[in-house]
Amino acid sequence: MNFLFTEEQRTIRAAIEKICAQFDDAYWLKKDREGGFPADFHAAFARDGWLGIAMPQDYGGGGLGITEAALMMQAIAESGAGFSGASALHMNIFGLHAVVVYGSDEQKKRFLPPLIAGKDKACFGVTEPNTGLNTAMLKTKAVRDGDHYVVSGQKIWTTTAQVTNKILLLARTTPIENTQRPIDGLTLFYTDMDRQHVEVREIEKMGRKAVDSNQVFLDGLKVPVTDRIGEEGKGFHYILHSFNPERVLVAAEAVGLGKVALKRAAAYAKERIVFDRPIGQNQAIQHPLAERWMELEAAELMTYKAAWLYDQQQPCGAEANAAKYLAGEAGFRACETAMLTHGGMGYAKEFHIERYFREAMIPRLAPVSSQMILCFIAEKVLGLPKSY
Repeated sequence: MNFLFTEEQRTIRAAIEKICAQFDDAYWLKKDREGGFPADFHAAFARDGWLGIAMPQDYGGGGLGITEAALMMQAIAESGAGFSGASALHMNIFGLHAVVVYGSDEQKKRFLPPLIAGKDKACFGVTEPNTGLNTAMLKTKAVRDGDHYVVSGQKIWTTTAQVTNKILLLARTTPIENTQRPIDGLTLFYTDMDRQHVEVREIEKMGRKAVDSNQVFLDGLKVPVTDRIGEEGKGFHYILHSFNPERVLVAAEAVGLGKVALKRAAAYAKERIVFDRPIGQNQAIQHPLAERWMELEAAELMTYKAAWLYDQQQPCGAEANAAKYLAGEAGFRACETAMLTHGGMGYAKEFHIERYFREAMIPRLAPVSSQMILCFIAEKVLGLPKSY
């Protein structure tokens, strides 16, 4: 059993770190204060061909696995970019996997190269205000009218919808009462964000100001039949192919965020002198930092186990969910301990810890709650009765 990354994987990480070095702490602090999508950061990754790291080479992608994508996303977060940097690229890595698997050759030729080149930006239109994680009950409707569908409804927590020109959209094409199962009758589309029929309202939030989150209102949006992915009514099954990769990437990002917070905390503990000695000489400071290191290492192992299983086309639902849970908790605890290690200065923006601390809530909340992961593990792994 070999836990070492390959030479190619280490080279990938070094290349990502080189790009991230162009965007220092001052850059991300300004973005955190003022907002505004980090377009130059996004463009730098597009220019070097990284936006399609896990997409097929036939369409301009890197043809690599989720393991390499996770390495890339962890390195971004760990550079100090945190979730502000990672979320700017996140959708590219996993979001269109359903298109890769179920799209026609014509669709892949039409959709993938512009996304990989950074000419297109896409958002993920699935979650709705009144359904949450109960995706089968979503209310957005798509009604067939000749060679197009007319879509009306509402989405929420749609990341980057302020700046995107494309949307991966899940909508109901068959009324739920006319289906055998609630998960039937949902159809997946990848189409243009026609702003005449799409209203986007930004949600003010606690952290990650550089990457917008939104409510999206769809009113009579015309979607060509040629923008439908796969068969009508099978969209729920298609979208599942994005779930495990997303959990793995979020886990890697949470580990990266936790590691940069821990690194800063350890450095501060060595430099901060109180009572004529560095505070890092005190076990009350040392021990929590050591615990956080162990937690992050354990979460990282589960993350790359899940990534490896996915790349080997093995079942990985339990591992991907466990990775997201463990990394979310470990990343948050690392940021919390970093804040406490810094004391009052951890609360000051110039030390960046408070920004990490705010962003550390993201992987605990999204894309699935910790409680739902526990329910999943209890039911699917331990064989306990379904609780919801």
